[in-house]
Amino acid sequence: MLYWLSLFSEGGDIFNLFRYITFRAGGAFLTALVFGFIFGQPLINVLRRRQGKGQPIRADGPETHFAKAGTPTMGGLLIVGALVSSTLLWARLDNPFVWLVLFVTLGFALIGFADDYAKVSRGNVKGVPGRVRLLLGFAIALVAAVWAGYNHPAGLQNQLALPVFKDVLVNLGVFFIPFAMFVIVGAANAVNLTDGLDGLAIMPVMIASATLGVIAYTVGRTDFTEYLGLHYVPGTGEILIFVAGLIGGGLGFLWYNAPPAAVFMGDTGSLALGGALGAIAVATKHELVLGIVGGLFVVEALSVIIQVLYFKRTGKRVFLMAPIHHHYEKKGWAEPQIVIRFWIIALILAMIGLATLKLR
Repeated sequence: MLYWLSLFSEGGDIFNLFRYITFRAGGAFLTALVFGFIFGQPLINVLRRRQGKGQPIRADGPETHFAKAGTPTMGGLLIVGALVSSTLLWARLDNPFVWLVLFVTLGFALIGFADDYAKVSRGNVKGVPGRVRLLLGFAIALVAAVWAGYNHPAGLQNQLALPVFKDVLVNLGVFFIPFAMFVIVGAANAVNLTDGLDGLAIMPVMIASATLGVIAYTVGRTDFTEYLGLHYVPGTGEILIFVAGLIGGGLGFLWYNAPPAAVFMGDTGSLALGGALGAIAVATKHELVLGIVGGLFVVEALSVIIQVLYFKRTGKRVFLMAPIHHHYEKKGWAEPQIVIRFWIIALILAMIGLATLKLR
């Protein structure tokens, strides 16, 4: 919205600053951060009054989690509210990719909100049935995949870009849509599975989103793409503003989610943020790089899949408990120890993902 102030610029004045994505990204970050600090505690107070006993705790979960009983959930409302308001304020609202990531984020946030509400109102861990959540998620992803394909340059439509290999594209044809849908829904659910300890999911999400924000800004500039040998996707640079809002809102949330958490993100936040990561990857044609940058989320999801399949086949477990962060809890690792080590892994994977931009 504030971008339109640049129309009043005659060059060299303060209005000219609003032309620059980097300036507006800084504004979006600060706006979202202040939003989190202002509305964080009031939101927690409302959630605590409305939810009573807070998020239900799994009876078969780690024993240390019983002490968290009474902690409210749906804290993702704070992050989503911060990033949406800051994006609408600072981004160019005529950019289709901005609306794409906002659509996916809000769509998955609604699914997560319904799931959280069902859990809290019933007082148990059973929310919206998994099949219903998946169906709704794929419906949102279908719209997003078609939307992205329509707005990609003609030479990139239905194409899969391979990292490291310069100018290599794989034509997926009609299979691009289901592939993009899988990326978005898979990312949403992988982040959702990771969100099991105080602060565990939000920092890796911010790290991954920052990395994807750099990628979005890079592939949206012809000078950068020519130098690095990347595929140019006009308009994706504006996604950096959305990412800046996400990081600002994420830090505001982390202030209250740091151990011991005053509020949980809930499915409202984890599904929304995961879906956003998937949508950014699809928009920038870096779907495979997301698998590297978000490798921590991939491992968390795979640990659940392996556990379920192996148990059905043999009646035995590979891990003491899945997702894998609970495995380490069962092994006696302290919660902060797991969280910080997983943050370090997420940062390493992000650096590897960024390296793919130059390795050609």
